Amino acid sequence: MTGDEMEALRARTVPDVVAEGLSVLFCGINPGLTTARLGHHFAHPGNRFWPVLHASGFTPRRLRPSEQHELLSYGLGITNISPRPTARADELTPEEYRTGGRVLAEKVARLRPEWLAVVGVTAYRAAFGDRKARTGPQEAAIGGARVWVLPNPSGLNAHWTLETMAEEYGRLRAAALDGPS
Repeated sequence: MTGDEMEALRARTVPDVVAEGLSVLFCGINPGLTTARLGHHFAHPGNRFWPVLHASGFTPRRLRPSEQHELLSYGLGITNISPRPTARADELTPEEYRTGGRVLAEKVARLRPEWLAVVGVTAYRAAFGDRKARTGPQEAAIGGARVWVLPNPSGLNAHWTLETMAEEYGRLRAAALDGPS
C-alpha cells in the first residue's frame, strides 16, 4: 500500500450503527485498517466481537460484519471512541482518547441507551480518566447511561478466550435484556 493509499484509508470513517433508546450501545476503541477498508465495525477476521456477541446470547445467530445494521433490531448499536483508523489501538494519542471520551459522553446523552458497553478496559481508563476501572459494571454513569467495561475482542487480546469473553458479555446481556434476577 502506498503512502497516499494509507492516508486515504486513515481519512475514512466508519459510520455509527445507532438509534435512540437502545438497550446497549457497544463502543469500540477505533476502527482497524480492515474495518476502515470494508466500512463495517469489527471486520478483521481475527476479531472475536461477532462470535462473542452470538455466544453470549445477544444475537440469535452469528452476524457477519456486513450485517451490522441488524443489531438495531435487537436494541443494540455500535460506535467508537475515536474515528481514526489505525493498525493498533496504541497508535492513538492520549488526547484522542480524552477527546473521544467527551464526544462519546455527548453522543450517549443524545441517544439515551440504557447501557454503554466499552470494549477495552485500557481504552475506558484513557478516555474517561478512571485509572482504577476494571472489567464489569462501573459505578459512574456516562451521559445518563449505566456503563459496563467489556474485554477487547481483538485477536491481539490474548488474556481472554472466546469462552471467557462470552461469559462476561453474557453478564451484561443478563443485566441489560433480562433485568435483575
